[in-house]
Amino acid sequence: MPAIMPVSTLRSYTEVLEDVRPGSPVFLTKNGHGRYAILDMSDYDRLVAEQTLFSELSRGRQSGESEGWFRAADVRSHFEERSSDAR
Repeated sequence: MPAIMPVSTLRSYTEVLEDVRPGSPVFLTKNGHGRYAILDMSDYDRLVAEQTLFSELSRGRQSGESEGWFRAADVRSHFEERSSDAR
């Protein structure tokens, strides 16, 4: 169950931070509406990594649509060549 608290609870912020755990953020409300989220750093890092991945996937898709797609066989042979060069 998510922890939802009014922002005024931050007056005793140590109690609020005790409720923050990986996979369990604390949500703060202001005037009865969701306003802030306090995340564990591992959750924040995961969100940033996901955003970066989706951004790169989007760039790749745009590139493929505008400049053309690579055939799977060409990509496979490219990496096979690099793998044999490293040996």
